[in-house]
Amino acid sequence: MAINGNHGTLYLQIADSIERSIRSGALRQNDRLPSLRDLARQRSVSLATATQAYRTLEDSRLIEGRPRSGYFVRARPGMASEPTTSQPPRTSRLVDRCNLVDQIMSMAQDKSIVSFGAACPSGALFDEDRTRRAVSRAVLRHRDLLTRYALGYGHPALRRATARHLVRMGCELDPERLVITNGCLESIVFCLRAVTQPGDIVALESPTYFGVLEILEKLHLRALEIPTHPRTGLSLEALQFAFDTQPIKALVLVPTLSNPLGACMPLEQRRQLAQMVAERDCPLIEDVIYNDLAEQDDRRTAVKAFDKTGHVMVCGSFSKTIAPGLRLGWCEPGRWFDAVANLKRTTSGGQTAVIELAMAELLSQPGLEAGYRQLRQHFATRVDQARAIICEAFPAGTRVTDPPGGSILWVELPKPVDAMALYSACLAESICFIPGQMFSASDRFSNFLRLGVGNRWTALEHDALRRIGQLAGDQLRQARPAAAANPAIPANPASADPQSTRSQVSEVNS
Repeated sequence: MAINGNHGTLYLQIADSIERSIRSGALRQNDRLPSLRDLARQRSVSLATATQAYRTLEDSRLIEGRPRSGYFVRARPGMASEPTTSQPPRTSRLVDRCNLVDQIMSMAQDKSIVSFGAACPSGALFDEDRTRRAVSRAVLRHRDLLTRYALGYGHPALRRATARHLVRMGCELDPERLVITNGCLESIVFCLRAVTQPGDIVALESPTYFGVLEILEKLHLRALEIPTHPRTGLSLEALQFAFDTQPIKALVLVPTLSNPLGACMPLEQRRQLAQMVAERDCPLIEDVIYNDLAEQDDRRTAVKAFDKTGHVMVCGSFSKTIAPGLRLGWCEPGRWFDAVANLKRTTSGGQTAVIELAMAELLSQPGLEAGYRQLRQHFATRVDQARAIICEAFPAGTRVTDPPGGSILWVELPKPVDAMALYSACLAESICFIPGQMFSASDRFSNFLRLGVGNRWTALEHDALRRIGQLAGDQLRQARPAAAANPAIPANPASADPQSTRSQVSEVNS
């Protein structure tokens, strides 16, 4: 997709112009780009602006810098069409999840299983010593806290550090209005409990993260799935229709790198969404857990940044970007602060203060952005490699997302491949992924699967991913032997968007 930034920003204008040239074919693979000084002179901008433009294109995996040679158009893996826009039923449903989630999550920790099930980054991608030193210093400096009972909604130092961190997402929040929690999911639970009653309708993306569906099930809430585009996210037009026809009590949304699609809502639509929920007096529970992994600055801006009425309840954690093992989350519940703070006090009480102080130090250390950038580059490389394997080894007609950040891929297999049957076949060979049925309250997405490539990523994982494709091909040939010889290529209206700069040129060719 085109860089959805503020087009009054010079570096984004330059990056967008070069991106269009690459996507149109005017600039081809391995073409050399002007040097930074030449670009600055050609565009009449500062060297810093030219540098930021090239950095933006590098983050988008469109160009690469080569030592002592300059900048070149980067090679990209074979492209596949993106999955189709979801078309969920227009009625809400009670959620009924099976125990498959527990099975998959346990296998993600089993070293004998090659798992693509978890969306968590590998511990090897984080600086273990840096986290250990921060925890050790917190214990040494504040050891008296180890014998005190923790009260309140979080240590003031962590709330201040979190508020400073959220400035990166365009949010200027009062630290006193932040509640520290045991991870992002607990924040979402508190927010839902504060604004809903059993039987209420909650609108959400389709497909949506199965963890949210489990929460709705436990709270006896009804899920109303809204059509969602694999690049631009939840349809505001469909949401408007839902508001007009359904008594929606809350909206749960991941505008940046939604799980499992990896979609990113454009900036102007985020502004419109904030206005929409205010007019409808409907709380929006915004999950920003992946915002720091987005490749472009503008995609990290939260809907909360446009909230003028307190209708956006923003939730997040640092488990995907800084220190997964510390298990700290937070939320700013807007006008429902008192209700959420009371739920936190009566449900789980205070956190471990020395761990909060360690996290506050990690958030305040220099080099945080450099760490994020390195993590994004790791994920970008893995996603490109995984997409290349899918193009090579999966059956013809397979579609796959091309997310602008993160480590999750959403794969649409040709019908009649059944993801649950494929899951069983792969599990027999010690390979694990998450079937698409887990991401909806209905039986939809039976030919979809989610792949996480943030964990181990070695030749063993490469071979296992190829094997998933081979087993899918075997299932397809058994179900449609005649069609396998000459597979039809279905139309993909979602990929006809002229604004798309993530090329959607062809189906996967086996």
